[in-house]
Amino acid sequence: MLNISLKEWKQFFTSLTGYLALCLFLLLTGLILFVFPDTSILDMGYATLAGFFNIAPWLLIFMVPTITMRSFSEEYKSGTFELLKTLPIRPAVLVYGKYVGALLVVLCLLLPTLLYGVAVESLSVVGGIDMGATAGSYLGLFLLAGVFVAIGICVSSYTNNTVVAFIGAAFICYLLFAGFEAVSKLSFFEGKLGYFIEVLGLKFHYKSISRGVVRIDDVIYFLAVTFSCLFITKQNIIKR
Repeated sequence: MLNISLKEWKQFFTSLTGYLALCLFLLLTGLILFVFPDTSILDMGYATLAGFFNIAPWLLIFMVPTITMRSFSEEYKSGTFELLKTLPIRPAVLVYGKYVGALLVVLCLLLPTLLYGVAVESLSVVGGIDMGATAGSYLGLFLLAGVFVAIGICVSSYTNNTVVAFIGAAFICYLLFAGFEAVSKLSFFEGKLGYFIEVLGLKFHYKSISRGVVRIDDVIYFLAVTFSCLFITKQNIIKR
């Protein structure tokens, strides 16, 4: 599994696309945090990374499918999947290896953003940033990214077209993140029913962890969605 993970990680950064995605993510988050007037920390007057954690999930909805769209679709298209079937590799190992490799790439996107926290803390005159909320937000963002990666790999396992894999993964990620909240706010879903619908969405649990209080049910929710997607992927690989 380790070899598959390292292969996926290296493959992304052997092309210009990987470095462009990394630079674009950091550029956009940097502009939002320090340049754009409506979201700039410098204009707010207090130390917080809330702007970053509000916009990061929306960026990941498009960035993660860019990373995962080639996971299996490229194997189908190039014919290397036929070679993989002849090797003594269990489907579960193949799926989890690709998942970990893609997750490492996402981690490479998120790690440099820790510098934002250092910058905001150094600019703060009194108090500084809320470390508990910041740590919780990073945990929530990582768990959310893990779900997006699992969705992306799952969609990629159903097609040999990378563009279809990208669009499909981005669409499903968007629906699971914002769709349930949008539906829960419809007039005929007011009250407890609307709340239960909202709880089914990723955004509800991401916001819950971002408050700095890590509840076990939120973590279990993210892990359940992730492993469900990976299980579906494994079953699809077995059929192929």
